[in-house]
Amino acid sequence: MKKKEKYEQMLPQLKALTDGVNNNTGALANAAALIHETMGFFWTGFYLVKDNVLHLGPFQGPVACYTIPYGKGVCGAAWKESKTLVVKDVEEFPGHIACSSLSRSEIVVPIFKADKIIGVLDIDSTETGTFDETDSDYLEKAMDILSRNLV
Repeated sequence: MKKKEKYEQMLPQLKALTDGVNNNTGALANAAALIHETMGFFWTGFYLVKDNVLHLGPFQGPVACYTIPYGKGVCGAAWKESKTLVVKDVEEFPGHIACSSLSRSEIVVPIFKADKIIGVLDIDSTETGTFDETDSDYLEKAMDILSRNLV
């Protein structure tokens, strides 16, 4: 199955998993699991804004960094720039934070709630060039669905 088809099937599942759920941790955990299992990524998870720092939230994959400062690494840069960042080769990203030496490419999608970033979706791959505009478009749609159900 092609990437776009996987995303097309995943979005309604995400909506069904999160609609009416008043449990942020549970919704984020299920979202991470759904994206991770559907797409087969190396690491899929969330960092949540608290006290002007990104803090590790629910994720799927190997162990991860606990905190990421504003503007630092790909996650902090996506937060600062208020936009999705696609990094084809993390070795070429200035200030990349290597939580795992196996990560080769990364996409980070901000999560907006009332026009404010409350966290980011962070996804890593063990291969360079994994992420593209298709991933960006569909993961932004996914975070829009998810954010409507976060309290």
